[in-house]
Formats: sequence, structure tokens, C-alpha cells
Amino acid sequence: LWGVASWLTVGVFALLVASLAIRGVLVGRGPWGNLYEFSVAFGASILGGYLFLARRYPIRQIGFIPAAVALGLLLYASSLPSEIRPLVPALQNAPLLTIHVGMAVIAYGIFATAFAAGVGYLAQGTRDRFAWLPSHKTLDEVAYRAVIIGFPVFATMIVLGSWWAAIAWSRYWGWDPKETAALVTWLVYAVYLHARNQRRWAGRPAALLLVIGFGMVLVTYSGSLWFSGLHSYSGL
Repeated sequence: LWGVASWLTVGVFALLVASLAIRGVLVGRGPWGNLYEFSVAFGASILGGYLFLARRYPIRQIGFIPAAVALGLLLYASSLPSEIRPLVPALQNAPLLTIHVGMAVIAYGIFATAFAAGVGYLAQGTRDRFAWLPSHKTLDEVAYRAVIIGFPVFATMIVLGSWWAAIAWSRYWGWDPKETAALVTWLVYAVYLHARNQRRWAGRPAALLLVIGFGMVLVTYSGSLWFSGLHSYSGL
């Protein structure tokens, strides 16, 4: 069953990447210009991040967590308008849209595996309660490696977003709800990287920060639905 599930995940990931590539060709930019496109890309990135880390670490037992999050995103995407429409003027910068939002997609996907490892660590504990789960040391290493990869990508995304804001709105930072949520997300992962290397905060507290961090990722992803601001480009 592990083998079947693994190949099924690979197959779904390949289909999602193919659909995104076709969409990208049709729209002439990165296929993440509205909430439908971003949700599909987010789901694909979660599966890609998990598959990438699973090649190096024995974490198939926690694969159901990122897979479930990706499935939830894809089901939500299926309820959104999928037709291709012109972008709002602020988004009509194909290179920056492709790179800036693409970096968000990659970072979010990798952080999802860190979240799964954090949840696994909280369940496993330092005494390795469950034989079917990876050891707490493996889970800690996977989570740390995922954040080490995703954190600089996310930070670069924020810097590029600030540059784009100066072009589109004539200011680098304006405490827009989505900007603020992204900054808080970055701070949570920065605190995690510091805490994980402190004896007092290593282990369970660091794993809790991973759960909080991914919660902030979801807030950043969906913030334009709940708060009005310049990033309200969901297409709804």
C-alpha cells in the first residue's frame, strides 16, 4: 500500500504540474494570478515539497498530512471560478508575478512538510511512542531541513513583493493585511530557526512553532478573503 500511495502521489503531482504548465502557456505568465490558480499551484507545491524530502528521509508515514492539505486546497479550488480573465492593473507585470508569487508557492509547499513533521513530532514525543511513525530525531531533522530551504525563498518573496509594491503602488510597504500576515509568518519561522538551536526551546516548543507557522501560512494565503486591501485579487 505504501508503494501504491507513493506512485499515486507522484502521478497526481505530475498531472497538476502538467495542468499548470498548460495554463501558464495559455495565460502567458505564471499560472497563479487569481485564487483558483494559486490554490491549484499551492496544492501541487505541497505534494512536490513532500516528494522532494521523502526521497532523502523515511517520512512516508506522515505523507497523509501534506496529501490531505493538498486535497483540501484542490477541492476548494474546484469551487472557485476557473475561467481566464484579465488581471487587475497592479498584477499586470508578468515577470514579477511569475517570480514573486512562484516563490510564495514554493515556500508554502515546503512549509507544509515542515508542518507535517511538526505534527508527527508532537504525536511521537521524545520517547518515540508509535513504532509506525518516523523517530522524533528524523521528524526534527526533516522539519528543520524544510524550513532551512523554505525560509530564504519566503524572505526573497517578501523583498520582491516590496519592490513590486513600489512599482505598482508607489510605496515599498503599507501594512496591507496580506503584507502584514506575510511578515508575521516570516517572523514565526525566524523564531523557529532560533528556538530549534536553543536547548530550552528545542523539541516540543519548536514543533509547536511549526504548527503556528503553517497556520500563519494559511492566513496569508486566504487573507484577501477576510480583509480588504490592495491584495484583493482572488477573482471572487
